[in-house]
Amino acid sequence: MEMLTVAIKKPEDVNVILGQAHFIKTVEDLYEALIASSTALKFGLAFCESSGACKVRVEGNDQELKDLAAVNALEIAAGHTFVILLSGGFPINVLNAVKGLSEVCTLYAATANPLEVILADNGKGRGVLGVIDGLKPAGIETQKDVSWRKTFLREIGYKR
Repeated sequence: MEMLTVAIKKPEDVNVILGQAHFIKTVEDLYEALIASSTALKFGLAFCESSGACKVRVEGNDQELKDLAAVNALEIAAGHTFVILLSGGFPINVLNAVKGLSEVCTLYAATANPLEVILADNGKGRGVLGVIDGLKPAGIETQKDVSWRKTFLREIGYKR
């Protein structure tokens, strides 16, 4: 068995959600959940089918994000995984809708950070072992850092 990592390709201001589901209808159900979440949300999603035709199924409302999600999913190439790329919103706006789908089994990451997917490949298929999300911590926050965090969350509208 070979272990490898795949870096998710995306613009810096785009968020990614990486997960695993179990059924071909996932791509349409994810589309419906995302499109209903926000009229401002732009997204592309791709789902790796792991039986039958074994195609990467693609949906979304933004062609560039759809194309990029497809490229990432094909490079990951792990059965039943999905990649969602978002702009005009944050994962926090859609995670409950995504998690609420009956076929969604696992979410590995939801981030705007650089993301690497750690994979195992046995020659017939691939599985996700985990992810590397962003960078290592640089230390414990100071009072100045706490103040910045609280101000930032209020500036972007997530706290009052």
